[in-house]
Amino acid sequence: MPLVRDHIEPYPPTVSFTKQGVEVPGTKKPGQTGHYRNGIWGLLTRDTPNALTTITEIYDCGMRAGKDAEFLGHRPLISKDPVKYAPYYEWQTWGQVDHRRRCVGSALCLLFKKGKLGGGEIETVGIWAMNRPEWQIVDLAIATYGKVDVTIYDTLGKDAVEYIINHSHVTSVFTSIDHIPTLLKLQSKIPMLKAIVSMDDFTEETRGILTQWGWSVGIHVMDMKEFEAIGEAHLIEPIPATPDQLVSICYTSGTTSNPKGAMLTHGMLALSVQANLYGLNLPDEGSTMSYLPLAHIYERITELATISTGAKIGYFSGDPLRLIEDCQILKPSLFPSVPRVLNRVYQAAMLAGDVPGLKGTLFRKAIQAKMDKLHATGDNTHLFWDKLVFRKIQAVLGGKLAMVTCGSAPIHAEVLDFLKIALACDVLEGYGMTENCGTCTKCWPFDPSASGTVGPPQSVNEIKLVDVPGMNYTSEDKPRPRGELCARGDNIMRTYYKDEKNTQEAVDEEGWLHTGDVGEIDEYGRVRIIDRVKNIMKLAQGEYVAVEKIENTYSSSAAVAQLFVHGDSLQSYLLGVVVPDPVHLSAITSRISGDKVTPEDVKSLAEACKNPAIVQEFMSILAKEAKKGGLKGFETLKRIHLSLDPFSVEDGTLTPTFKIKRKDAYKKFKAELDALYSLGEPGAGSKL
Repeated sequence: MPLVRDHIEPYPPTVSFTKQGVEVPGTKKPGQTGHYRNGIWGLLTRDTPNALTTITEIYDCGMRAGKDAEFLGHRPLISKDPVKYAPYYEWQTWGQVDHRRRCVGSALCLLFKKGKLGGGEIETVGIWAMNRPEWQIVDLAIATYGKVDVTIYDTLGKDAVEYIINHSHVTSVFTSIDHIPTLLKLQSKIPMLKAIVSMDDFTEETRGILTQWGWSVGIHVMDMKEFEAIGEAHLIEPIPATPDQLVSICYTSGTTSNPKGAMLTHGMLALSVQANLYGLNLPDEGSTMSYLPLAHIYERITELATISTGAKIGYFSGDPLRLIEDCQILKPSLFPSVPRVLNRVYQAAMLAGDVPGLKGTLFRKAIQAKMDKLHATGDNTHLFWDKLVFRKIQAVLGGKLAMVTCGSAPIHAEVLDFLKIALACDVLEGYGMTENCGTCTKCWPFDPSASGTVGPPQSVNEIKLVDVPGMNYTSEDKPRPRGELCARGDNIMRTYYKDEKNTQEAVDEEGWLHTGDVGEIDEYGRVRIIDRVKNIMKLAQGEYVAVEKIENTYSSSAAVAQLFVHGDSLQSYLLGVVVPDPVHLSAITSRISGDKVTPEDVKSLAEACKNPAIVQEFMSILAKEAKKGGLKGFETLKRIHLSLDPFSVEDGTLTPTFKIKRKDAYKKFKAELDALYSLGEPGAGSKL
């Protein structure tokens, strides 16, 4: 079926890359830059002609593809032991999905009306599952019938799940069968939960066990078939939505405190989708690969944009190790991604191609030829080299890609440029967060120098930089203004749910969202993210880490005199510099070496810091503290450098109140930390 292009706006035939973000005259104030808007489309609002303003409009638009057109697909499981999936995708049509969303939505309305569900100030419905067609069907039903979704990351632990359910007063949760025991065991801590709906069909045995267990703790447990049957017997028409109507409480991943629930309306999400349709280049018969967590705003906006065009969504089989196989079967045209995945594609391609002999010579020559063309013209295609060299790399992801998007964390410019020439499609990096519906800035295709930036503002918001004097970033910096990146527009969250304190810190009285990221704006109006305002950083796979909290956890060990945690947003793990307590270090050294070493023997202790066995001993000590402190896996140190050279006020690495000055601490141990990262990712054949 042809793509529904009602809301797609192509780039103009001639595009000026020198005016991607344009400063609005008269908006500059002391301590901040002027307001920058998109250089092509200006500022999109709900009053813009033909703009999407509700999720129901998005669905109705996609439905024009036809009720018999394929919509949501998955690979059927054909064997559990060993696990084996069918070598094809099985599709539900738009007509089938439409009927199912009406059944689910009608059942929800009936149960809320009868008082079987609800009781809170908002009629919330929880979704806790991995990406799958049922996730999208339930979410569409919630939006179509006036309810509010509360999405829960599939990998969250029970404490976070408990907090989110209580905080948002969720009385029903749609989930996969493996999460049902966890929810039933939590019943005493989440007493408002009244119903659990399994996205997996029950066998007679599991139905009997789980429903009986559920009744014993006051929770009705059923599967989707049973729930949809309730709605099918009491079908009602979809309920018209308004742009200001709340549709989602989307929780951000908490670090130093509990998760925060961003309250998102139909208008915020729909206008973000509309902004992402500007410049979208997908072929007819297009499809999107779904594997990034749907509980994350990035994937949700991607799928809503896909839905608005009437294209297909194919869901991965649930195992990251099978993602390549899934792609080769689906042959997607849109592949939303993150640096962690794209880095692996890059590394595998370089390993396979950069070899001795003629094959390696051709590979390097092909790269050079296409890089020269890319940087000169922005064109990443080459009739000869694509066919001879890069066709095999393109086939890894199905061979029909039209667009790859990258978000969630930074990616090296050289990796991005390689992917552009290797995949020969649009490879676009963007920037967004839950609070702006994952939509803030995005690179333009065919921009020869886009890599390393996150592009100009998207059409739905305007941006500005605000001075951060404590970090020496100002709007008057040369050659480019620098400061905290702020965004404003109809896609921006207005408030966190039941959290006035964090709301006031995030959104000011003029509606500007303060992102906490430090950016600079270049001469073309593109943004480059260069720092964080607070000591919270994002690792390569997208997790936020609060480094001070981690330092405090590890420093509770008596064996640690000082500790500095270092992370790089281009890396997936943390490093540490540990200044050992001399008494403990001498005891450990004596035990391992067999020779008596005193705390005063500085020379011997300095040598001991280089001993791999002693480094490993400290890693074991730190691992115990991490477990005791409840650190998550990505918050733990994967490598450390031991040093007897302490952080001090005198050498500029400590403030007068003895807080670590992070930039200076990194500078002091830059060589050692960079060397640890150069060893490669732990567990991948690298050294400690």
